[in-house]
Amino acid sequence: MSPHDRPTSPHVVHAATAPGAPDVTVTVIVHDDAARLPRAVDSLRRQSHRGIEIVISDDHSTDDTPRVARQLAAADDRITVLRLPENSGGCSAPRNRALDVARAPFLMFLDSDDELPPHAVQTLLAAHRERPVDFVMGAVERVRVDTGRVSTWMPHLVAERRTVPGIEAEPRLLFEHLATSKMYRAEFLDRNRLRFPEGIHYEDQLFSAQAYCLAREFTVLTDIVYRWYIAPHAAADTASISNQRHLLGNVRDRIHVGRLIDDFLRESGHAALRPEKDYKFLKHDFRMYAGDLPYRDDAWLAGFADLVNPYLATLAPAAYARLPRAERVVLQLVRDGRLAEARVAARGLGQGVAPRTVTAGPDGRLYWGDRVPATATGRRELDLDDQRVDAGPFPSALFRHEILDLKAAPGAAVDLVVRTHDPGLRLPVGPQAAALAVAPGGGRLEVPFRIDPVRPGVFEGRVRLDLAAAPLPLHGFPGVRHPVLVLAQRGLRNTGLLLAPLGFPPLRARVDYRHGLAPHLVTVEPEPRGAGRLQIRWDPVGLTARVTRPLAERVAPLLR
Repeated sequence: MSPHDRPTSPHVVHAATAPGAPDVTVTVIVHDDAARLPRAVDSLRRQSHRGIEIVISDDHSTDDTPRVARQLAAADDRITVLRLPENSGGCSAPRNRALDVARAPFLMFLDSDDELPPHAVQTLLAAHRERPVDFVMGAVERVRVDTGRVSTWMPHLVAERRTVPGIEAEPRLLFEHLATSKMYRAEFLDRNRLRFPEGIHYEDQLFSAQAYCLAREFTVLTDIVYRWYIAPHAAADTASISNQRHLLGNVRDRIHVGRLIDDFLRESGHAALRPEKDYKFLKHDFRMYAGDLPYRDDAWLAGFADLVNPYLATLAPAAYARLPRAERVVLQLVRDGRLAEARVAARGLGQGVAPRTVTAGPDGRLYWGDRVPATATGRRELDLDDQRVDAGPFPSALFRHEILDLKAAPGAAVDLVVRTHDPGLRLPVGPQAAALAVAPGGGRLEVPFRIDPVRPGVFEGRVRLDLAAAPLPLHGFPGVRHPVLVLAQRGLRNTGLLLAPLGFPPLRARVDYRHGLAPHLVTVEPEPRGAGRLQIRWDPVGLTARVTRPLAERVAPLLR
């Protein structure tokens, strides 16, 4: 299908003056996002390469988006506006309708809540002109809208510039499934009749898997070519599809796309990629839900297991074997229906946290939990011998520290009851020296206390943490810290994170540090995501916020 043969069924508003033939068409998909659409489009208008066509594809917005889109088109003759006759409920249809009218030989995609860096089009197009590849991909910069933290998406995959002679040469690239980080040759998409699958979510994953498999060559750049804004704590009704993991329908959609990719790999002669794709599903897709398991209720967990377990049973055993032990434990507990225990195990993902209990089998091997698994698969996956919970150097020994009770104390203090699980019996019988430590702003507050045995492998202790004693700098400390628990044995120290109750009312107090020269509002709360550590937040107030802190930030670069 040539560009001139493509249908134009959606309502199209063309620019007032027909420009010359563009080099690149960039499609901006939008739905009810009038506030952020101008930012996305402005990032295209500021591109250092001017020969672009901008297609705003509106998925039948009901807010002010249509008027904003028309204003943008009136201001720049490179902009065309499409409006779909009804909402499609996804990203595929608005992208496909834009592909039908695109006039350029190279194509890109942008979401209305994101941006392109100023030289993105120029950089990707230059790589295409160096070598006739089917597409060029670059690095993606992720920006947390709540914290401003900037990171690179899948940095190890874009650490080296290279041209890849087909996905079989680098199957790990299946992890980079974003359609927006790439510039495609239009002839490549048309020749392979490659379009976004409509009526499903996670369409990028299937589209990208197909593009990887169909491409004869593609180039990977190290340059940042896309700026992706992440709002992990957005309200449920405004969260992006990938942030709606609390919906079982979201789980169902992700599994459905996984099955479609499996079918495509088999039917297109790329079945050899299946173990790599399975590993990607376990390491990325399932892992996203696994981290949320501690925050889900029993009904959700049961529904999740019903959806995911039939698919997990189809995945390659070699894919499981590549995972860290902590992830394999969570997977196996879900597959075995031990869902309450899966919650417990999930709080240790990526954190080096011990189970509450382990059980020795007839073979002398240690297994996660209070029983020996009934199946050979269960015994293989829940075997903890490689984690050496009962051996190894004391500083790296695995313990589990949980807060059983937490209450406000006079002033800015908080009283904690802490339970320590020692499943490997690394601690000797009797009272143990411990300390609670937190280090805001470069200083360190360490409060010693004692934990006493309550039964074999379990200790408890009480400690008061007075946050007014924290040694904050004069210029203040705006930030978050997570207290840790320190154990001592024969001059060696073991430091472990402190798990808080998943829900308790935040405790707040104003603290006049430095005799009132550095006042702060201090909040003790549960960590909102991840392991659910105890979290303490410091917010400067008064002169510290208005004068001292801004002055310190201006002076700091001069002192380096």
